[in-house]
Parts: sequence; C-alpha cells; structure tokens
Amino acid sequence: MTQKELALQVGVTRQTIVAVENCKYSPSLELAFKISAVFGKSIEKVFSYETE
Repeated sequence: MTQKELALQVGVTRQTIVAVENCKYSPSLELAFKISAVFGKSIEKVFSYETE
C-alpha cells in the first residue's frame, strides 16, 4: 500500500502520512484508529509511545 492510498482511505494528505511515519506528527486518536482499522490491527500493534 502506498502512502497516497493510505491517506485517501483515512481522509488525510500523503504529507500527513509521511509526517506520522517520520515521527514529525502525532496523529489524533481518531486518525490512529482509522489507520489501525485499515490494517486490521489494534492501535497497540500499529503505534507505540515511549516517554523520553
């Protein structure tokens, strides 16, 4: 799946997907759920969070 295809499925721009992938942007909870749903995985399987 391309970044553009994912972006279209979740309703954001390709640049937003690039920023999420590069840890330059933290998605909203709604967007995180949408991305996870596209891949059929739980949020915990798609995203991780580590404190500094």
